[in-house]
Amino acid sequence: MTLYTCECCKESKEISKATIIYNDGKWVCKQAQCSCGKYMTSKPKEGMPSLKRTEPTLSKKGDKLWDSAKEKLCGERGVNEPFK
Repeated sequence: MTLYTCECCKESKEISKATIIYNDGKWVCKQAQCSCGKYMTSKPKEGMPSLKRTEPTLSKKGDKLWDSAKEKLCGERGVNEPFK
């Protein structure tokens, strides 16, 4: 969880799941809006957050998009197969 603190009224809130939105020319956490109307800020304790990609095109099982691209690039012959 990340601790967000308001710079104006010093109110703080812990947020575990954050939704990032673009508001007034900067990226802010949607859930970190203070009661005074401004968005709270946080200081990261660790490195980059881990993201879970859920698009079906990014699946590891039988990626059809990569198979079709490979076939278009290499043709029917595989990359390591000799010419006939």
